[in-house]
Amino acid sequence: MLATTTLVGCGTAGQPPAHMLEVARSADPVLVPALTGAQPQAAEDPRALARQLTVAETAVRDRTTPPELVAAAGRTAQVAYLAVLDRPDWDAAVLADVPAPVRDAVRRNTAAGRELRAMTTRPPTTVPAWRIVEPLPAPQLRAYYAEAERRFRVPWSVLAAVHLVETRMGRIVGLSTADAQGPMQFLAGTWTRYGLGGDVWNTRDAILGAANYLAANGAAEGTDAGVDNALYRYNNDSRYVQAVRHYAALMQVDERAFMGFHAWQVYYRTNFGMVLLPTGYASSQKMPVQQWLATRPR
Repeated sequence: MLATTTLVGCGTAGQPPAHMLEVARSADPVLVPALTGAQPQAAEDPRALARQLTVAETAVRDRTTPPELVAAAGRTAQVAYLAVLDRPDWDAAVLADVPAPVRDAVRRNTAAGRELRAMTTRPPTTVPAWRIVEPLPAPQLRAYYAEAERRFRVPWSVLAAVHLVETRMGRIVGLSTADAQGPMQFLAGTWTRYGLGGDVWNTRDAILGAANYLAANGAAEGTDAGVDNALYRYNNDSRYVQAVRHYAALMQVDERAFMGFHAWQVYYRTNFGMVLLPTGYASSQKMPVQQWLATRPR
């Protein structure tokens, strides 16, 4: 659907802290730009994209990878997937070059991205009236999903995938085009019925409300059909259902995938192409994309 991360800490002015420099020295060069504060760039040919995705997805799934490197890997994978979405003619070559352990991740992430992209036939000519913030820490979000799963029997991975698709796990603060609100994007009437008396803008309340709504519409049945029906009620589009299911399946198979998704930023598709809405972006009204591109901080 995102901002350059600035490294902070006890390093000298303008320099990453010492421990980050040590991590960077041991990291694959593919991940170094994202690790050291630069915005990662997608490779420009299918073989290089396959290597970029292989390095990033492998780092996310390796339990020995330091947290900072996991986040860098997640951001790197994201830009690579955005490039793959634009080049379906590269699919076969990319998949042929990624190893079997990450092939399903590449296939599912690409499919999910294309399903979501197909839902927008006319990219907007304006950037949105949103704020972009850092999400809550991954362990805290994971605890909220687990609490909701225990209470409503909706798989935590489905809740995390909805959260990812709706607001990049809370990075987006603002209304949808349909005036849905909060980190799980509820219409006012639906929140009144399923929000359990909570605050739609509170992350824990919103996740519990989403679980309540999904459970009431079949997701607690423990069947694929029940989950599909609940997601379709959440957003009346089969492409949305398929995208959420792809992301959820990856997290259910390997929980480490959640850590990579947690690092994904907010890329916004416009008539000028994808633009990154960085952390700290804030606009009280929509603005023409070209005007924003000309005036945004560099």
